[in-house]
Amino acid sequence: MAGAKNHDYHILAPDIWPLIGAASALIFTSGMVLFMHDMASWHLVLGIGVAGLIATFFSWFSNIVKEAQAGDHTPVVQLHLRYGMILFIASEVMFFVGWFWSWFDFALFPAPLEVIDGVTRNLIGEEGAAMLAKFPPEGLHVLDAFDLPLLNTLILLCSGTTVTWAHHSLIHGDRDGLKKGLWLTIALGILFTSIQAYEYSHAPFPFGTNTYGSAFYMATGFHGFHVLVGTIFLIVCLRRTYLGHFTPRQHFGFEAAAWYWHFVDVVWLFLFIVVYVWGGWGAEIH
Repeated sequence: MAGAKNHDYHILAPDIWPLIGAASALIFTSGMVLFMHDMASWHLVLGIGVAGLIATFFSWFSNIVKEAQAGDHTPVVQLHLRYGMILFIASEVMFFVGWFWSWFDFALFPAPLEVIDGVTRNLIGEEGAAMLAKFPPEGLHVLDAFDLPLLNTLILLCSGTTVTWAHHSLIHGDRDGLKKGLWLTIALGILFTSIQAYEYSHAPFPFGTNTYGSAFYMATGFHGFHVLVGTIFLIVCLRRTYLGHFTPRQHFGFEAAAWYWHFVDVVWLFLFIVVYVWGGWGAEIH
């Protein structure tokens, strides 16, 4: 019969949200540029961009959930969704590679900075060599890696265990275990974010005055943002769990969230070892 579907693929209907999302991303980045240059109207431009992105995420992902519930996510479609998630996580890995690269570059080839009349300059020549010889400078305090950072490491490792428990429960049809595992993972994610916020508010060094502080906040800050996104991802999965969306054979949404959460865990382990432990070696502990 003409128009009858005789394949396992899902052909998407025309949708306006990709266009709205692209336009919102452009407006958002334009707002960020205006903000960085302290130009007029950056509040309005940035606000419109953020609102457009949030609306796009909510509506586009809602459409994907509806497709899953309508039976459009056949095994072959789920396979391709998994490929897409793998590529997305790979792109996120390369994103963090950039921050680790800059961290090692600053650590192995330090260039001391001096602020003169409000202008930051690199110290070169004999003066720079003299400062390098006594680096880190006297009085430089860093965070104790085996205080709050170690606690956050244990929290994330525990959260990886609870999300695995939730996944295992789902596969074996244990809805109660799935809900408990998700609740615990979300609670641990919120606890991690709260502790990191407390750590930032009491950090003995600011952002932007030297390469150590800049690299520290950019690397750990972006990781914290990913934890926040992952927590929201899991909250959506918890809501869908209570609505009865997931089955042992069809639960890609939860699987993607679990993959993303494990990725966040692994990145933190590298951050803890490289930034907190190795990066603070030899400096005074605050």
